[in-house]
Amino acid sequence: MSLLTLRDLDVTLGNRRVLNGISLTVRPGECIGLIGPNGAGKTTLMRAALGLLAGTCTGSSTLAALSPARRARAAAWMPQAREIAWPVTVETLVALGRIPHLPRGTTLRPQDQSAVDDAIARMGLDPLRNRIATRLSGGEQARVLIARTLAQETPLLLADEPIAGLDPAHQIATMQVFAGLARSGHAVLVSLHDLGLAARHCTRLLMLHDGKLVADGPPGDVLTPQNMAQVFGISAFYRDTDAGPVFQPMEVLK
Repeated sequence: MSLLTLRDLDVTLGNRRVLNGISLTVRPGECIGLIGPNGAGKTTLMRAALGLLAGTCTGSSTLAALSPARRARAAAWMPQAREIAWPVTVETLVALGRIPHLPRGTTLRPQDQSAVDDAIARMGLDPLRNRIATRLSGGEQARVLIARTLAQETPLLLADEPIAGLDPAHQIATMQVFAGLARSGHAVLVSLHDLGLAARHCTRLLMLHDGKLVADGPPGDVLTPQNMAQVFGISAFYRDTDAGPVFQPMEVLK
């Protein structure tokens, strides 16, 4: 079963080819880390997969082919931008994730409130439930927006650098939540710059470079010395331990 299939996806923005011939399939049970240097095309790939770049793409995406209403029930999206426009409570903001499931003109039903409560608990936000979201710190706001995405309860979750700006404990906790979603039968596609967390929590990595998919597989097969040198220009330490994989960037190669 596929939750997302891309076939020969090309994206051109202005006069520049940003993505070139991307083909991949995302299945239930996968926690996929999308990695690559700045400008590699990670954000563009996710936006194109969701049908948000109409008119700039060739190839196909199974999500982009859906109607907006069906797409909102098939995939939840957390972009990099973390602007919270209205001074509403954390609980109210998280509840916005339930909109795709609500019949027109109705309020939250018991199953919707349960989804909101579960998302708040997963992100450790119970003490902030009644706080005004716009008055929280940047890291707290990021966790609230992740909770809103979780409350949407879709088979597939796409998140663009969701742990950027979080402290180490909340970075780890968030990745554990994503990994847990995958183990329960959902799928997660998350762009990351922290390759150590990607190695520890993702079942599969997609490595982009200059708009092309240059590696796709388990973390140990993707985070090789050759790929680190060619794609990132660094050396790195990688080892499987009793506590799980350990990956650490070491030096910039000259």
